Amino acid sequence: MKICLIQPLYGTDESLSDELFERELEALRSCDESMDLIVMPEASDSPVAVTSAESRKRAYEKYNRPLLELASATAARCHSVLCVNARSVGEGGLLRNTTYVFDREGKEAGRYYKQHLTPGEQTFLDRSYTLVADEPTVVTVDGLRLCFLTCYDFYFYESFASIARENPDIIIGCSHQRTDTKEALETFSRCAAYNTNAYVVRASVSLGENSKVGGCSMVVAPDGSVLCNMESRVGVACVEIDPHKKYYKPAGFRNPPSSHKDYIERGRRPWKYRPAGPGTALPDDLAPYPRVCAHRGFNTVAPENSMPAFGAAVALGAPEIEFDLWRTSDGKIVSTHDARLDRVSDGEGFVWEHTLEELRKLDFGSKYGEKFAGLRIPTFAEILEKFTCRCIMNVHVKTSDHEAYVYDEEWLREIVRLIRRYDCEKYAYFMSGDDRVLEFMQREAPDIGRCVGAGKRPYEMVARALEYGCGKIQLFKDKYTPDMIEDAHAHGIKVNAYYADTPERAQTYLDQGVDTILSNDYLAISRYVEEHK
Repeated sequence: MKICLIQPLYGTDESLSDELFERELEALRSCDESMDLIVMPEASDSPVAVTSAESRKRAYEKYNRPLLELASATAARCHSVLCVNARSVGEGGLLRNTTYVFDREGKEAGRYYKQHLTPGEQTFLDRSYTLVADEPTVVTVDGLRLCFLTCYDFYFYESFASIARENPDIIIGCSHQRTDTKEALETFSRCAAYNTNAYVVRASVSLGENSKVGGCSMVVAPDGSVLCNMESRVGVACVEIDPHKKYYKPAGFRNPPSSHKDYIERGRRPWKYRPAGPGTALPDDLAPYPRVCAHRGFNTVAPENSMPAFGAAVALGAPEIEFDLWRTSDGKIVSTHDARLDRVSDGEGFVWEHTLEELRKLDFGSKYGEKFAGLRIPTFAEILEKFTCRCIMNVHVKTSDHEAYVYDEEWLREIVRLIRRYDCEKYAYFMSGDDRVLEFMQREAPDIGRCVGAGKRPYEMVARALEYGCGKIQLFKDKYTPDMIEDAHAHGIKVNAYYADTPERAQTYLDQGVDTILSNDYLAISRYVEEHK
């Protein structure tokens, strides 16, 4: 694969804008069919430094459209993928710092919005999208996974781990970084490549052939080696790469090869340095046993499967909460236990017969108590947004044998997608008595934990756990034997038990060696287990 970097001359004299912009266009016109990927710098529709609102507006109106039209035409003419950073119209009519990706036919394949706006940019660019949680942008073209870092983004090393989880092939770095030394710019790019196990293709601007800062359009391999560095040279540079080539190193002394990402992930301690670190709970594989799981949340003080019930449990230190998921008729995922709505709401019929909007109109609180009147059904996304990494989530994926229920794997994929979006893989595991769900999760999301529910074969849970690679089983009331617990432990399988709401029952489970006790009365049972474990 042939990479082409375009590094134009950048100026501070606004009177040179037309001349410098024409040089950018000439560089595009010089590209040919031998090039597979062409990358241009940040703010290519602003060829000189501008400081006033009028100048910014004038540059956008004059240069933005001609640049993007030629970029699209060049991609089609050269049959190349082309990435160029310019501006687009964002929220409220404000402009956004945008990287456009054009495919080999010249069609727009995707956009990336700069995630870390400089303090100066925040005063005149749309920043609304930067104030909410989001997952890294991935644009797939020709089977290549492209991720992005625009200029200031390169400084936020904590984002590299998140990007690495997307398994990118190439990081597109449309940049300026006009005050950093060449050594620093190379360090940033090598660090990004090494941490993401991807090629970094960085295009910037030259401040002049003799400048000791800025420039440094470069290509860096996943092992951190610099394949090309234009330093302060103005023009075009090309280099050949194998975009699928990765770097694997010994994962510690005498250990088998591993990517840097996977190596450090095995030793990661996010509660020490990620936002809200002190509030980050231990993940499932590190949290101690025996533990108590708040079944449907702390539902003796708030309606089951509700945000207040989950919040109460988490606030009291519950290491784990359990909840149930159903899909709606429009493919959304909500939390409620029963297939029917009448027990816990003022609605009728089955959950899957209603859209999310219809379910949102129902009252899920009054039947529990008047003080909860008007409580709405929570979505899975809302639960994750509020409680991810705050506790372990026992996610009961519900299905039905009812003739009107249609089993569909797409909603299972959506469950997996949401867990990945909220970085919750280590804090969630799927529980189901339906072997179809267990088989699907083993196939589609083998890295996320699985737990066998009783289903139609409660006494075969250990065998089913071994068949579907599940690390847990969940006993159902009295449909088990003590030998099943011993058998599970002999195979390294943890045992949940549903449920204990009295100290006597909790003690029985402790005596039998149960690892996690589900309870509707979290506070009382957790206190008992803590005192008697």
